[in-house]
Amino acid sequence: MALVLLTTIELALVTTIWLLLLATPLAWWLARSRHWAREVVGAITALPLVLPPTVIGFYILIALGPDSPLMALLHPFGIRTLAFTFSGLVIGSIFYSLPFAVQPLRTAFEAIGDRPLELAATMGAGPWDRFVHVALPLARRGFLSAAILVFAHTVGEFGVVLMIGGNIPGRTEVLSTRIFQLVESLQFGEAHRIAAWLVAFSFAALLALLLVDRRIGTPRP
Repeated sequence: MALVLLTTIELALVTTIWLLLLATPLAWWLARSRHWAREVVGAITALPLVLPPTVIGFYILIALGPDSPLMALLHPFGIRTLAFTFSGLVIGSIFYSLPFAVQPLRTAFEAIGDRPLELAATMGAGPWDRFVHVALPLARRGFLSAAILVFAHTVGEFGVVLMIGGNIPGRTEVLSTRIFQLVESLQFGEAHRIAAWLVAFSFAALLALLLVDRRIGTPRP
């Protein structure tokens, strides 16, 4: 059980870090760009919200398989497939949780407006300085919300994990797939304990999100 818990936390932590790094420039572009393709890209990033997890998992499983064009690029490095590996699980989780990182960050960047960035520009700040020293601090509420949502969502994901990871003990087995395995073997008592723990964790994550949002969003006297 301890190994399953560690795998779950490691998957959620790695996914959260990678998604914050990848989603930040994407959300910034969506918030600031006036390009005609902006809403098309925005709709693509939101697709995991409406698609069944098994559909996402199926296509990612195909993409990570040994016969895919993507994996052909990695054959010279000795990598034949990432399906049913922890790395593949991270890639699937990144795609599945992408909107939970992009949407809060995009909203936070849009809320900044043009005024603070224009003031920084009049003081000689370049585009990079305006982004790092003005936009990022002002968008801290979005970063906290994104981190909490992605971590909690990754802990609870099931369909994508089962499709890509295969529930291999010690490698890709996480709490959600352990519950499925326990129910299949009619061990309802143990399944109930893990499920109750996940319910409590999800409630705590949402409560933390609301408290953080209220604390940061409340103007200081």
